[in-house]
Amino acid sequence: QVQLVESGGGLVQAGGSLRLSCAASGSIFSIRAMGWYRQAPGKQRELVAGITSGGMTNYVDSVKGRFTISRNNAKDTVYLQMNSLKPEDTAVYYCKFVMDVGNYWGQGTQVTVSS
Repeated sequence: QVQLVESGGGLVQAGGSLRLSCAASGSIFSIRAMGWYRQAPGKQRELVAGITSGGMTNYVDSVKGRFTISRNNAKDTVYLQMNSLKPEDTAVYYCKFVMDVGNYWGQGTQVTVSS
């Protein structure tokens, strides 16, 4: 079984920064891609940023230039550096690992940006 544990969420003022981490443990095989999603109240979950095994990244337009996704393969960990945060970034953030044996989600971490 695979477990993903997220950390780094919290309350921050607009313009501030947070760094999310998501570490995998258990039976980890062939991670194809990692991603960060978010879900705000009353809205659908959306992909915020993704990174492939080859290091290619993609971002939703609303976070381009402000968020950076990165990974540490040796630690099976993915990060999301979030700068210049805005109130509209407030959401529960989830990490997702895409592996040969299936897709796995973290439990979610709350990010709240006050104006």
